[in-house]
Amino acid sequence: MPRLEGRYGFLGYGNMGEAILGGVLNKGLLSADRVSVYDPLPVRMSAARERGLICAASPAALAGACDTLFLAVKPQQLENALRPILDKLPADILVISIMAGISIAVLRNYFGKDARILRVMPNTPALAGAGAAALACSDTCRPGDIEIGKAIFNAVGIAEVVPESCMDAVTALSGSGPAYFFYLTECMVKAAVAEGLPEPLAERLAGQTLVGAGQLLLQANKAPAVLREQVTSKGGTTFAALETLRAHAYEEIVQRAIHAAADRSRELGK
Repeated sequence: MPRLEGRYGFLGYGNMGEAILGGVLNKGLLSADRVSVYDPLPVRMSAARERGLICAASPAALAGACDTLFLAVKPQQLENALRPILDKLPADILVISIMAGISIAVLRNYFGKDARILRVMPNTPALAGAGAAALACSDTCRPGDIEIGKAIFNAVGIAEVVPESCMDAVTALSGSGPAYFFYLTECMVKAAVAEGLPEPLAERLAGQTLVGAGQLLLQANKAPAVLREQVTSKGGTTFAALETLRAHAYEEIVQRAIHAAADRSRELGK
């Protein structure tokens, strides 16, 4: 991976910001002395200081110390977070936002029409170096800007470039998706315990099954339906389980859940 140039500022240093920056530092893409961080929580600033990062005294100080601004605050905090920094930034600042639902158009209202904006939807498996992120760029971005975004998010998983029109669907699929898998695993563990398995054993088996199924899907170069068919013998145990899921409209439930998440993403962007 190519090294990143310039100075980076992280506005917000929660779990996701820490995971992404940790991956970038561990891969040698940046050195800690070129990264400034501001977070209102003292415990988060202490964590940044322990990594050797520059801890900015205020949001305004952060804005004056970076060429690339990384927005890692909650969407509901956007206005309050940006108000102290907007007049301290260069007009053509590169902004990388991981705020769910916040569109490039909304960010331009704050940063101006010349700002270079990358809108990114990562997910929490970035904490384990196995994230899935989608990136969309404004028409003001320079040729190298998208490569910067890809380098950052490839450091903690994979990164795909998409049109911004796809971002609400991405948010509903991979952004929120880990929670769906966790909930499914939680339900599977409870059911297995009811069938007599000790809970710790059920959790280990379910977790490894989740990891293994994901790795097989990525490595086998086969559609999910084909892999499902390969493990389903007519009249067998898997067949019985899948028939039960179909009888209770499992596919429709999943579609409705993802549609609800995409709708919420669209609402956040208004």
